[in-house]
Amino acid sequence: MNIKALVGSSYPLGATFDGNGVNFALYAENAEAVELCLFENETDDKESMKIKIKERTHQVWHIYIPDIGPGQLYGYRVHGPYEPKQGHRFNPNKLLIDPYAKAIAGTLRWDDALFGYEVGHPDADLSFSEKDSAAYIPKGVVIDGSFDWEGDKPLRIPMHRSIIYEAHVKGFTAQHPEIPEEIRGTYSALAHPVTISYLQSLGITAIELLPIHHFITDRHLEEKGLTNYWGYNTIGFFAPDIRYGSIGSQGEQVIEFKNMVKELHRAGIEVILDVVYNHTGEGSEMGPTLSFRGIDNASYYRLTEDPRYYMDFTGTGNTLNARLPNVLRLIMDSLRYWIQEMHIDGFRFDLASALARELYEVNKLSSFFDVIHQDPVISQVKLIAEPWDIGEGGYQVGEFPPGWAEWNGKYRDCMRDYWTGADSMLGEFADRLTGSSDLYQGDYRRPTASINFITAHDGFTLHDLVSYNEKHNEANGEDNNDGDSHNRSWNCGAEGPTEDEEINKLRAKQKRNLLTTLFLSQGVPMLVAGDEFGRTQQGNNNAYCQDNDISWLDWVGKDEHLLTFCQQLIAFRKEHPTFCRRKWFQGIPIKGIGLEDIGWFDPKGREMEESHWQNDFARSLAVYLNGNGIRSLSDDGTKIVDNSFYIMFNAYWEDISYKLPGAKYGKEWAMVIDTNLDTIDTHETYASDSSINVPGRSIIVLMST
Repeated sequence: MNIKALVGSSYPLGATFDGNGVNFALYAENAEAVELCLFENETDDKESMKIKIKERTHQVWHIYIPDIGPGQLYGYRVHGPYEPKQGHRFNPNKLLIDPYAKAIAGTLRWDDALFGYEVGHPDADLSFSEKDSAAYIPKGVVIDGSFDWEGDKPLRIPMHRSIIYEAHVKGFTAQHPEIPEEIRGTYSALAHPVTISYLQSLGITAIELLPIHHFITDRHLEEKGLTNYWGYNTIGFFAPDIRYGSIGSQGEQVIEFKNMVKELHRAGIEVILDVVYNHTGEGSEMGPTLSFRGIDNASYYRLTEDPRYYMDFTGTGNTLNARLPNVLRLIMDSLRYWIQEMHIDGFRFDLASALARELYEVNKLSSFFDVIHQDPVISQVKLIAEPWDIGEGGYQVGEFPPGWAEWNGKYRDCMRDYWTGADSMLGEFADRLTGSSDLYQGDYRRPTASINFITAHDGFTLHDLVSYNEKHNEANGEDNNDGDSHNRSWNCGAEGPTEDEEINKLRAKQKRNLLTTLFLSQGVPMLVAGDEFGRTQQGNNNAYCQDNDISWLDWVGKDEHLLTFCQQLIAFRKEHPTFCRRKWFQGIPIKGIGLEDIGWFDPKGREMEESHWQNDFARSLAVYLNGNGIRSLSDDGTKIVDNSFYIMFNAYWEDISYKLPGAKYGKEWAMVIDTNLDTIDTHETYASDSSINVPGRSIIVLMST
């Protein structure tokens, strides 16, 4: 192949096709030389051409190659000092993935050649490997970014109307009998009419996908016959992972992903990505040299005072250094790319506290937040933080700045404790039910800052939460030592599957209690895929490595009764603005009505007093929500008015008689939800001051008529 190399440009970074050729640009501040390597096939063990990049502008190495285009495979070899004790790990024997690669062909094949040092050498990572890694590492792919979006625009569904559905691309459709077998588990399967119809019937407004950035599976997992199923091990922040593609690996996966987004948008469903910018798949100093480490280790990672080692706030061996301008640029360029080119509607940031760390402490005014806050593109999409990491002071629930929503781990813990009968203050239950104002109101955030969830991908499913007291992670190969041992779960009387009819009835009711609490709480509810029909992971609460029926949704065995209840519950929430308020309850009388927007009552119909809130053994209370007390206007500027509601919570194991409040709160009430039943419908009516028997461990919702 005859190649003519031109100067090219330092911007944009990555490989950019302009119709006539490709511009390559790579940031490598401490590098002494950079070579562009071109390949003909993804399985080639040697490049067909190696081209020395001679131009360098402001730490960016760049070159333009005419007459090549989409589908071209490439990688880099970077020269420089191999001095781990000074933080430098350059090794030109290692082919490196472009951090800005828009597509990556193939997957990693583990071999000792992938490591910058000699595996097994007595000097460990201080030794130097001369083995060539090209045969084992996936190659970057030049893509043509053009795509017919057919007028697709951002949906911009308001947060207070959002219902998030957390799902795994593969696991969601891997066993779906109505989807063609050849596309199950792929982006195309998520775009299939059967999937779209199901999501619409469920009523969710956004699907939040577990990581789809190209990732690697850890070597120790592969050697056990396991895999990094969840994908929290990114190596390509711009590339949709090829494992979820079904139409090709030479850039076709990008087209397939875009088509998925377009079809979901057409159905009125937003797409949120779970992103992992806190670390990469290269691990600790004993990890492989795949990309960042070999391009410029000291310019990408947070190193300790002894720069041979990495700061690890993530539990993965390394932490990206978001304090450095080039890393910040990488993250922001990636986010903008997914918004502008892939039409993504928002992001959930894994271990977001790690990104907020300046030196050691988490700082919510860090450069990472400053840059996002002022960015006219990124600041306009949904930004959701997982507000913790594993470092000291890393638990930051309620501490993120305005503009951010957070996974509310305190909501999860409180609601689990309440329904399992653990000691928990009624005051905290009330805070969590009404949007966690104690966490978010102080800095002018709204209830929508709270992403409420009972379960997430990490931990028990909803079914397992009411079926197991202990984790059962033996299949992970770690002697059941992995995963959290404190799950706030209760098996209802038997560990795991049982034929005891009473236990199964109680489990079904507990699932309805937890779902009802979730969807009647202020804030943004998040439902995990499959929880709506009783998916089980057989007691595994850490199924990160299980790419099999432990993790995949069982569509054949789904609980149709629970599914119907959940569909009706979501529809009920969406129908009534009382449960998805934009602003906080104020607890003060409403002008012209004389009633407050919210009131709390004990089972005897008396308003709660201060002493009641500190009671750590009480299990029963009621809340009045005034439909005339919604202090917001609709899109057309009219006042929002709804029915009023009286909700009775009884987490006690015995029946309790509740007395309704006086006529000023409502003269007549219709029962609309009873979690003792598996459908939602209007039942009998009750007059003010009358009494209702609320069975043990149940919720009854009354609506004013």
